[in-house]
Parts: sequence; structure tokens; C-alpha cells
Amino acid sequence: MVDSVSADTEAQSSCDPSSKRGGWITFPFMIATFLGMSITSFGWVTNLIVFLIEEFNIKKIAAAQISNIANGCLSMLPVVAAILADSFFGNIPVISVSAFISLLGILLLTLIASLDWLRPRPCETGSILCESPSKLQLGILYTALVLLTIGSGGTRFTLASAGANQYKKLKDKGSFFNWYFLTLYVGAIISATAIVYTQDNASWKLGFGICAAANLTSFIVFVSGKRFYKHEKPMVSPFTSLIRVVVAATAKRKVVILTREDQYHRGLGTEANTSAAMPSERLRFLNRAALMTKDDVNNISGSVNNIWRLCTVQEVEDLKAVLRVFPLWLAIIFVSVPMVMQSSLIVLQALVTDRGLGPHFEVPAGSLQVIVLISACIVIMMNNWLVYPMYQKLTHKPLTPLQKVGIGQVLTILSMAVSAVVEAKRLKTIETEHLMSVLWLFPPLVIVGVGEAFQFPANIEFFYGEFPESLRNTATSLTSVVIGISFYISTALIHLIQRTTKWLPNDINHGRVDNVYWVLVIVGVLNFGYFIVCAWFYKYRNLKNEDHEQDPKDVTT
Repeated sequence: MVDSVSADTEAQSSCDPSSKRGGWITFPFMIATFLGMSITSFGWVTNLIVFLIEEFNIKKIAAAQISNIANGCLSMLPVVAAILADSFFGNIPVISVSAFISLLGILLLTLIASLDWLRPRPCETGSILCESPSKLQLGILYTALVLLTIGSGGTRFTLASAGANQYKKLKDKGSFFNWYFLTLYVGAIISATAIVYTQDNASWKLGFGICAAANLTSFIVFVSGKRFYKHEKPMVSPFTSLIRVVVAATAKRKVVILTREDQYHRGLGTEANTSAAMPSERLRFLNRAALMTKDDVNNISGSVNNIWRLCTVQEVEDLKAVLRVFPLWLAIIFVSVPMVMQSSLIVLQALVTDRGLGPHFEVPAGSLQVIVLISACIVIMMNNWLVYPMYQKLTHKPLTPLQKVGIGQVLTILSMAVSAVVEAKRLKTIETEHLMSVLWLFPPLVIVGVGEAFQFPANIEFFYGEFPESLRNTATSLTSVVIGISFYISTALIHLIQRTTKWLPNDINHGRVDNVYWVLVIVGVLNFGYFIVCAWFYKYRNLKNEDHEQDPKDVTT
């Protein structure tokens, strides 16, 4: 890291003011901001169901539904923030505004936990009749949740692209993504342990107050570092350019595709200098969008007569880049579904195991995911400082993002197989009227964490590197979309299994959860085969540089 800092310092000696921004000097500001926002985000959402049940007398199913909606929005809203950043404002303003909105939300939630009149009266001991919250109380509560969801969603993945934008080398960008996920997991661990413990054993007011302090600190830190950041404000919406390519190619669908460079539009001025001379051969039907006909260009001024009939070669290549990534994005979705399902099933398994560790401590079933987070943190650090550098030293080439994703997928499949074996053992212990120790559930969770350490940072690194520069915020948000979609697909899959089999009854001691895991193993193997095919034929767009100089066949597998 010291070498990187010195290299950046030398580069910043240029008289160009913009060259004095960015680099590793921005790292403490970005990471400190994200740590505070992660603690805030996970701090209120992790224990939301319990808060709704205990403090608002909301029924369990309704509380679970509210929590599911909040979690789903947290996964999908980063795309909205990314579109706003890519198309209109840039990521720095979007992060600043989102962090402030989140601060308003957590302050309001802390106020709700502090003032009795903002909550219904507690249920009487032993009574099943409880006072329902009033419309005003629910309105204030939902306002707080909406503000928190918008604020958390607006910062979670936009910070990833903003941080990576500060560096020039792909190696530095990849290192930042590892730090990003390490910070995400550390924030989640703090929230799932210290914050949740404070909420359950001290007070909700203190728990939410700590989150508010973390949010306020992160907001101040981020604003304080603004003078060091590279600010990249978009001039036009990149999504409009992508749509224009489709419209232009469709309008000229009968035009014969030519092979001469001078027949293709490269733009004017600086745009022409940075654009490719010829569009690539893949997805050739889109090349017509950049093909100049006699009616497309003004013969006198050389300007484009209709921007919806003629695009630049670069715009065509940008759309191709997005379309080429789509098959791999599908593969990442289908490997994330088993991970989401496992996170739910493992809690059900934990509830019917012996969770006692010693005479005075019982492992909370909902806290088992901390094992995944801790494992991921440890392996991310090992990868960054030991595994990846050692691999590059031995092979003289770095692991590519898709290779890292592939390793993560294999480990995910392995974790499902281990979970199936552990569940089969648990069912046998039931026959002898004994409870299996909860420690048997730790190995598959550790393997999942190791897989996430390889897969999730590499996902963001891949999307960020392969998407057009104008869509980098959208690229980093795709991992969040994957999580959101996987959540809904896993819910539908569990419902399908319940309707067609007897593997998932209310009492899993009379079911076959191990068979569910074996189904997930089969799905994972099929998906991995699909991923290998897609990765083999994929050619990286931006990987060839001083940090990743290697043969094309090496980078596609």
C-alpha cells in the first residue's frame, strides 16, 4: 500500500488540478464512511422483526412481511441510486444526500424508541389482547423506515463505485473492492452482535442511538473528504445512449453492413479520438447503428441530422458490453439462490439442535450467520495479502474476476453437500431421542463464508471493469440486485417444494431438509456448468493492461 501511495503522489505532481484528486488518500474517508453506514443499515434492519413485535404489538407474520419488504427494497434501491448517479448527479452528491436521508431516518427511529406516545402501550403480562398502534404511530414508523431504506440503499453500492473511481490501476480497484466487502462484513458483525445485544438487553433507544452516532460520524467524515475526491458528473444519460443504439439499429435493419472504417461514425472532436475505429464482429446487427447513410450526416456542417438514427462506434460497443455480461449475471443469480435458501434453512435446523455452549450460554439461532461473516472477513484478508499475491508470484499472472467467481461457486456447492450430510446425521440422532450439537452446523457456514470471500468482491470487480465507464455505478449495484432477486426466487422455490413434496413441514424433524440441500447441489452443479461455458467464451473488455497482461485464453476461464 505504501508503494501505491508513493506512486499516486508522483502522479499528482501534475499541474492539472484534477490530477491532484483521488488515490489512496481518499481511502480512509471512503472506508470510514462505509463502516458507519454499514453499522447503521444492519443495526436497524437485523432486529426489525423483534422491534415491531415487542414495541409496536404487531403480529409475527405481519412483522416478518414488513421486514421482508424492507430487506427487498434495500437490495433493489441501489439500482435507483446508481441510475441517478450515472445519469444526472454523479456518485459523490448521491452518497452525500443518501447519508443525510439515512441520518434523518435513524434519528426518527431513535425518537420513536425514546418517546412513549409514539408507540402503543405494552401488552399486559399474560394477556393476548394488546393495543394496536394508531395510524399516526404507524405513519411515523413507516416514515422512518422509508427514510432509512432510501438512505441505506443509496449509499451501500454507490460507495463501492465512488471508491474504485479514485484509482487508475485495476489492481488498486480490485484491492479496494476487497476492503469494501471486508468493511461490509465487519459492520454486519458489529450490528448482529453488539447492536442487537444492546437492543435486547439494554434498550432500543440506546441501540438505535449508537446507530445514529455511527451514521452522523460517517456523514461528517465523507463530507470532510470531498476536497480529495475525484468528482465525475455525467453530462448525458448513458441509458439514453444505449436505447438510441437499439432504435438506430432497428431503423436501419435493412441496410447492408459495410467493412470500411470511413463508413462508421466515431463522433466529433475528443469523442472521435477516444472511440474505436470499427465496431466489433460480435452482435453485428447492432453495428448498423453507427453506419452512416446519406441521410444521417449534414454534408456541409458534418453534424448528425438525427441522433436517433446514428450513434458512435463507442456507443455501440458500450451496449454490446452490457449485453455480453448478461449471461454471466444470470449464472451469478442462480448460484446466489442456494446461499439465500441455506441462510433460512440453517436457522430452522439450529432451532432443533442443542445450542448450549457451556452451562450458561446458548447460541441464538438467528446469530449463526455471524459465522459466515467472520469466515468471509478472515478469508478476504488472506486473499488480499497472501493468496492472490502468492498465486501471481507462482503463475506470473493474477486470478481473473471470473476465476474468483468460479472458485466461490464451487465452494457454495460444497457447502450445500456438507449441509445435506449434516442434516442426515441430525435426523439419525432424532431417532435416538438425542439432540445434535449446534457445532455441527458451523462447517457448512464456514465454507459459505469462504465462498462469499471469493465470489462477491469478484462480482463487483467484474461488473465494474466490464461495464462502460458511464455505467460504473449501475455495474456495482448489480450484485445488490442479484441478492434481491435471489431472495424472491428462493421464497418461490421453498413454496414450490412445500406444495410438491413433504420435505419441508412445519416440524422439520418429520421432513427431509437433506433432500432439499441435495436438490440445491444439483442446481448448483448445472449452473456451474453453464457458468464455465459462458466464462470460456467471454473475452474481457478492460482486463488487458499493465496489471493484467496475459493470454486471452487465460482470462476467459
